[in-house]
Amino acid sequence: MGTVQLAGKVVIVTGAGGGIGRAMAVAMAQAGAAVVVNDVGGSLSGEGQSTSPAAETQRMIEAAGGRAAISTDSVSEWPSAQKIVQTALDSFGRLDVVVNNAGILRDAMFHKMKPEDWTSVLAVHLNGSFFVSRAAADLFRMQESGCFVHMTSTSGLVGALGQANYSAAKAGIAALSRSIAIDMQRYNVRSNCIAPFAWSRMVGAIPVQTPEQEARMRKLQQMTPDKIAPLAVYLASDQAAGITGQVFASRMNEVMILSQTRPVRSVHRDGGWTPETIAEHAMPALRPGLVSLERTQEVFSWDPV
Repeated sequence: MGTVQLAGKVVIVTGAGGGIGRAMAVAMAQAGAAVVVNDVGGSLSGEGQSTSPAAETQRMIEAAGGRAAISTDSVSEWPSAQKIVQTALDSFGRLDVVVNNAGILRDAMFHKMKPEDWTSVLAVHLNGSFFVSRAAADLFRMQESGCFVHMTSTSGLVGALGQANYSAAKAGIAALSRSIAIDMQRYNVRSNCIAPFAWSRMVGAIPVQTPEQEARMRKLQQMTPDKIAPLAVYLASDQAAGITGQVFASRMNEVMILSQTRPVRSVHRDGGWTPETIAEHAMPALRPGLVSLERTQEVFSWDPV
C-alpha cells in the first residue's frame, strides 16, 4: 500500500502546545507536512496566555528537521480564528488540513454548573471548531480539496459525570463534522472525528474519589498521546480519500469505528396514538430498545492492551 505521507501539505493543529495536540503536530511534521502550531498557552480552564507551549512544540518539530509556524490566536472568536488560517497562508502559502483539538475544561455537576462555565467551554470546543473550520472552508472550496479532523469525546457520545458543558460541546462537534462532510462533499472536502482515549491535562483533571476510579486512571496513564497521532495522520492523508462523515476512536492499541444515531425500533398504529395507547402498547414494544444510563467506563469496560 505504501507509506502514508503528508509531503507538500500544510496542516493547522489547534491546541498543539501539549498533550494530544502536540503529539499530532509532531507526527504530522514527521510525515512531511508543514505545521501551524496553534495554542494560546492558557491554563486547563482557559485562563492566561503564553507563547511557551507552542514554541516548545515548534522547537521539537524543527529539531527533527520539520517546518512549523506558531499561532497564539484564540479559536473562540471569529476574527482570531481567521488569523489562524491566515498564518498558514502567510507562512507556507497554502492550507490542506485543519485539526480541531483546542479545548478547556470546567467540570461541575449539572445542578452546580455556572452559566459562564457552560458558555466558555462551548466557546472553545464547539464554536472554536466551527470558526476555524469555517475560516478554512472558502479556501478548501476554491481549491476543491481539504480535510478536517475534529476531536470529539465519548463523554459526549456515551456520557460522563459532571461534564454537561464538555459533553454537549463534544457531541455537537460530531454533528458539526457530519454536516461539514455532507455540505462539502461536492468540493472533495472530507471531515471526520476522533474520540481519543489518552492521558492528558484534561484527563488528569478528572476527580478520583473511589478505588475503581483510581484503577481506571492508572490504565489511562498508559494511553500516551502518541497513540492517537497515527490515526490523525492517516485521516489527513490522501490514503483516506473517500472516508468522510465518520467517528473513530483510538484507545491504546485499538482503533474503532463508532456508531451514529439511527432508528433502533419502531411501532405503528392505524389512526395514531393516545397517551394511553403509548403507555399500553408502544412503550412495552419499544422498551427493549431503550438506552441505559451507562457512562464511558461502563461501555468501554475491557482493559486496554
